Amino acid sequence: MTMIRIRNARIPGYLGLQEIEITPLKMIEQIKPMEEEVLEENQRAIIDVEGDWISLGGVDLQINGGLGLAFPDVTAKDLLKLEDICDFLWTKGVDGFLPTLVTTSVENFQRSLSVFQEFIEKQKANNRLTAQVLGVHLEGPFLNYEKRGAHPEQYLLKPSLEAVEKIIASYEKIVKIITLAPELEVTGEVIENLHSRGIIVSLGHSEATAKEAKQAFQKGASMVTHAFNAMPSLHHREPGLLGEAIVTENVYCGFIADGHHVSPTMLTILLRACQGEKGAFLVSDALAPLGLPDGIYPWDERQIEVKNGTAKLKNGTLAGTTLPLLTGVENLVNWKICEIESAIALGTESPRKAIGLEGFSVGQKANLLRWHWQENTQQLTWQRLNLE
Repeated sequence: MTMIRIRNARIPGYLGLQEIEITPLKMIEQIKPMEEEVLEENQRAIIDVEGDWISLGGVDLQINGGLGLAFPDVTAKDLLKLEDICDFLWTKGVDGFLPTLVTTSVENFQRSLSVFQEFIEKQKANNRLTAQVLGVHLEGPFLNYEKRGAHPEQYLLKPSLEAVEKIIASYEKIVKIITLAPELEVTGEVIENLHSRGIIVSLGHSEATAKEAKQAFQKGASMVTHAFNAMPSLHHREPGLLGEAIVTENVYCGFIADGHHVSPTMLTILLRACQGEKGAFLVSDALAPLGLPDGIYPWDERQIEVKNGTAKLKNGTLAGTTLPLLTGVENLVNWKICEIESAIALGTESPRKAIGLEGFSVGQKANLLRWHWQENTQQLTWQRLNLE
């Protein structure tokens, strides 16, 4: 086994060309500015990436299913299917993700959480090269009826400590994010309680005013779910939830970059206002048909139609996408919304930081992506970097 040296690498957040030292156990041991190559007695294996970008794999904080399986429908019989989904996401450049459970019954929430708890323990024991389940995102049921979008109305609940306990029960350690509408619970005690337990509160599917959002952020909320979607628009007299999030420090706004959920022009405004990856992160919001062709698929008791990677209910309501996370990175660059460095960071660095994980740094596993800008086609491409 030998050390690996990656030379002439550009890394999001680092100035100039860098050199990366990788241990035989595939861990990042050193990151330093490029110097002229010095021959050593025991020459390390060298990979010259010739100015390409190097990053960790993507982290998707909002993904609702894949390969035909919707995460709220998962049962103990689906453990092998979950392995397939993780392997599929790995091939799409994703290192980790939060399976997202949209609004459903309390019984379904608890069944799904039980399965994911077992699966997370199994992954830790196996230590395979595959996308890791980092926890679970509960997108509901504490959502505003008027902004429910594709969420089934019969399962919406008013936030209360009692309702939170019924849903989370003994699965507190794996619940990483809960999306809720803060205006439904004016005291803020639910947000305070969740924050005190280390669960990130994300505001979404909400009609909250800027004042109501500010109170929620003061109570401990620190995230916004799919910015612009299922919330009031930015307005010059009432900035609303999103406006307040943008001007509040340490609040991250998740967003979808499929070209349908949000106009590229509005994404440009959002990213400039949020200072790019300092206050925003990319999500796929992918549904169960991720990895399957366009068509009509079941969605709880209803159906969704997928066309060109965007999913809608029969009434035209947007339900999500079937595009992998890194397609959003490519879109941001191809649409000229931001520079390559920022686009890569929005899919790989800021999602990690939004949930308290380390970004590209010494001590991290060297599960690396290599990004290349094709001058002749004006396209950004990526591949997993082979360190074998």
